Amino acid sequence: MTDHALRLLRKNPRLAGLAAFPFGFDLDRAEHAEAVRLASGGPLEPIAGDDTGGTYFVCGDGSVLYADSEGSAGVIGNSVDEALEVLVGLPGWHDHLGLSPADGEERIRAAVAGTEEEIREHYGIDAERTELRAGLGLPERSPTRLVGLLHTALLRTEPGFLLLGAEEGGAHGLLDPHPRPPLWETVLARGRADLALLRAGAAWDEVAGDRTRRALALRAAQFDRREGDLPLLRHLLRHEAEASMTDELRLAAVLVGLHGLPEDLPLLLEVRESDFDTWCGLGGMPEPGAESAELLRWARDLDDSFFGADPADEPLFTWTGLARDQGLTELARAALIRSLDDIDLRAYAAERDGRAPDRHLAERLGSLVREFEQLGDTFQALRAQRLCLPLRTTAHDRVSALLRLARLEREECRFGQAADTLESLRDTLADPADDTTARWRDTNLGVYVVQEHHALARAAAVDAAVDATLAREVQEVTAAAAELLASLSAAGRAFAERSRA
Repeated sequence: MTDHALRLLRKNPRLAGLAAFPFGFDLDRAEHAEAVRLASGGPLEPIAGDDTGGTYFVCGDGSVLYADSEGSAGVIGNSVDEALEVLVGLPGWHDHLGLSPADGEERIRAAVAGTEEEIREHYGIDAERTELRAGLGLPERSPTRLVGLLHTALLRTEPGFLLLGAEEGGAHGLLDPHPRPPLWETVLARGRADLALLRAGAAWDEVAGDRTRRALALRAAQFDRREGDLPLLRHLLRHEAEASMTDELRLAAVLVGLHGLPEDLPLLLEVRESDFDTWCGLGGMPEPGAESAELLRWARDLDDSFFGADPADEPLFTWTGLARDQGLTELARAALIRSLDDIDLRAYAAERDGRAPDRHLAERLGSLVREFEQLGDTFQALRAQRLCLPLRTTAHDRVSALLRLARLEREECRFGQAADTLESLRDTLADPADDTTARWRDTNLGVYVVQEHHALARAAAVDAAVDATLAREVQEVTAAAAELLASLSAAGRAFAERSRA
């Protein structure tokens, strides 16, 4: 990490004063207005601020992230030295966030010169810039070069440096307007490369034998369909059939079936008979002896129902799942958080306008909870589950949602909140107005409810020893667990006792 200039600023009041004014890098303003953190969980140290309420942070790899007071953030340099090069060389850098090297030298120089002339009408920058550059050992670079450095840094902001509000968990907007490649393009890059290898007759067993590479190659073939692909598709289908039913197994079967060759029916039927889930997933497949038209009709019907020709139309979770499988964790996390932010905003707007919430969001939020848990991000999973709760209308669905909410709160060590959630759960079970939970004592739901009460009591025991309020709540949870356990059916009590032990 290059922090030579920062160390000099901290030692030299004269240089620090010049950095603060006129270049807006004030070491005495190193405190942001709200608590923030990186979505990745990486380190984030505030080092300076400006008179607009913006703050400069150093990240774990030395990159400098700037967060303004309006809820936007962006990386402005690979190091403090580089960030200061930009700030000193482009004193009106906020006005140049939309510039890129593609704009050309003439336009960049004109834009920078115009901004600097406006600044000079109020105060000097030229002598100050010369002195600060010399004092910090910063090179003198052209405006075009500095805009290029800034542009490159800004494009690194997401996903690795996505800034969140620490309390609510919502993401900051991007500081710049530059377009980014869509999620699917980044995720699918490996699959396209592997598909090219397969088409060249190389790496068939290597690609087919790796679950993630096989899935990506099939997805690449979904959006780039060629007549000559049938042999490699058969090969991928045989390997994918070794697992249970997956979306990619259905895709492989469809892509083979779309060639309309009856000679492929024995392979397709063999795959269908792999297990019950696969039999259901490939339902409606023609029987032996079917003609080409019947096979094509089956494949086209499944293709129309499940797959498309445009990757932009594919569900978000297709790409976040494949990103996660490749180890592109932050890419998946950023896309999921942005999706959750959008739902949160829509829910807020509906509440503000007195409109009923969109009930269809419940399923999407449930998927988001599962995806965040797959990433190990309980904080965001909890946030999604809280939004999901008001959308659950029946007592049974509400109890299930409260049960998951309590578990997530416990895993986040929010024991008091979890105790309150379990109290709401018990109230819902006791409500005679909705009979959808009438038999909860005789089902696994009752067992899970008791188990969560016991799990919370165990997890909170250490904190309860030093927190009187929490100790009382734990006592209530423990007493409620005993009462609930006693009310279960005999089989439920036996199972709950065994799992507790």
